[in-house]
Amino acid sequence: MIEVLTSGVALGVHVPGLLLADRLKEQGAAAHVSVLERLMPPETLATTARSKQAFHRNFRIALAGQQLARDASISTEEAAVAALLDSWHERQVTRFVVFSGFWLPLVEQYAAQYGEVPVDVCHVDSVQSPSFDKAGPTSLPVQHIWLADADNLTIPCSIPVSRDQPVPWRDRDQRLLVHGGGWGMGTYRERVGDLLQAGFELDMVAYEDRDLSTDGVRYFMIDPEWHPWLDDGYPPFGEVLAGRPTAFHQRTGHHGSFDLCRQALATVSKPGGGTLLDSLWSATPTVLLEPFGPHEQRNADLWIELGFGISFEQWQQKGFAVEVLEDLHEALVAADVPDYSQALL
Repeated sequence: MIEVLTSGVALGVHVPGLLLADRLKEQGAAAHVSVLERLMPPETLATTARSKQAFHRNFRIALAGQQLARDASISTEEAAVAALLDSWHERQVTRFVVFSGFWLPLVEQYAAQYGEVPVDVCHVDSVQSPSFDKAGPTSLPVQHIWLADADNLTIPCSIPVSRDQPVPWRDRDQRLLVHGGGWGMGTYRERVGDLLQAGFELDMVAYEDRDLSTDGVRYFMIDPEWHPWLDDGYPPFGEVLAGRPTAFHQRTGHHGSFDLCRQALATVSKPGGGTLLDSLWSATPTVLLEPFGPHEQRNADLWIELGFGISFEQWQQKGFAVEVLEDLHEALVAADVPDYSQALL
């Protein structure tokens, strides 16, 4: 049994964990996903939900909040942790795959109580992300897995979002996908006017009703009442029609927004690790906006260096040329990256 440990505070951490579990199950392996926030009391989860809304509405608040974040493992309930550790032992977990550094103190507790189990620390970002910095060093002998490596300018391995081949360039919709990651953060809404003026049709992921404000944009939305700690599925996703979301659909196999990404000419977004994962497996270039912290800046630098993305300002200077995007697409198509899920079998 492979236990995949994610955190619901960022879909860029949680969704890759879901994807890994699905890719393992497709190959006949036993895998289970645990979400850190399920160990927390309701009042802590309510605070997290309020922070999500505040960070979406004001990117400066989000950047300040990142600096103030603390080790989330200290907010867990002792009884819930004890029950989970017992569950791991009963299910005979043979390997942990840790996507958030805040899990490491709890895995240390398990090792002290039941004995060590191999631990993979899976980095979605190209350098160590804040959760691992905040958690501090671990006493566990861990193996570090990098889905992108800024220091060595490589993609050592990855988690397939889908086994389907990328959509050929000639068959793509003449649209751009604009979003702000799982919490809808960043400056993406400020770029809509320039992109519309350049003649592009836009798909935009909205996060609350007040986002639905621009004519000529096709809006989609994650169910605002859903949180990763509520169920084991992907974010319920749906198109907004006549100012109202249609019924949200919880897709299987991968997250719903990836279907839009596969058809787009490019994604316009901050450079989160989950965004880069979608870019790689859809062969859809990323037009890179302002990062959420230094680790995302390293993500952007790597994607530009590999020829998979371009900064918004650079693309604007090139007149928003589609030919620029096609060259980036071809580089992504040519990428040959090992499948991390296969290495776990």
